[in-house]
Amino acid sequence: MKVATYNVNSINSRLPVLLRWLIETTPDVVCLQELKTPQEKFPEQALLDAGYHAIWHGQKSWNGVAILSHHDKPEEVRRGLPGDPDDTHSRYIEAMVNGIHIGCLYLPNGNPAPGPKFDYKLRWLERLTSHAAELLASRTPVVLAGDYNVIPTEQDVYKPERWLDDALFRPETREAFQTLVAQGWTDALRKIYPIETIYTFWDYFRNAYGRNAGLRIDHFLLSPELDRRLVAAGVDRDVRGWQKTSDHAPVWIELSDG
Repeated sequence: MKVATYNVNSINSRLPVLLRWLIETTPDVVCLQELKTPQEKFPEQALLDAGYHAIWHGQKSWNGVAILSHHDKPEEVRRGLPGDPDDTHSRYIEAMVNGIHIGCLYLPNGNPAPGPKFDYKLRWLERLTSHAAELLASRTPVVLAGDYNVIPTEQDVYKPERWLDDALFRPETREAFQTLVAQGWTDALRKIYPIETIYTFWDYFRNAYGRNAGLRIDHFLLSPELDRRLVAAGVDRDVRGWQKTSDHAPVWIELSDG
């Protein structure tokens, strides 16, 4: 089973790129972030024509997450991260697909830091950590996939000294992420590539993609039930070089049958 995550950076603007990638790689399940479209403008029919059922949580202009399935329609479990009833951002959706509990997330960027946006990011991480603990306690196979907007270590960023004051790399952010992982989650890409340079995002500016001046901020966290089923992982880096593409590349894992 192949599960992918992809920050599309506006699904309707990048739809030709998304459909081309889906057709060429045929993942079984896809988590999408940064849809940047209201609920009613989501391109459901185009995805159905490509063979994918979808559930989505849209928001005008910003945010937005979706889960696609190449098989049966995802069985929605939750939309919105618990812990703050006043949080109206469309950043989390959860579903059962082929017996696996899929959480798709788009964690806040948090810049400028310090400040209110950074405080919101840290609170969101605390809420995610609390919910993740409940998911682990369920003893079901769980994937938490998406754009975490977290650079976990210096190994995950080109020239880390330039990112010291950025919300993605501040000590508070990295410590919060490590607290989450320490619950018992496996960072899938780092399990497969423990020492390699591997990025998932390259800025549009300063020829970042051409220079491979990237970041690793799109992550898969796997519960113990899925850790032992992990057989492969990768980044479809070439997609970042396509015309009118997102600044993220699709990231994927392969799981053996349970």
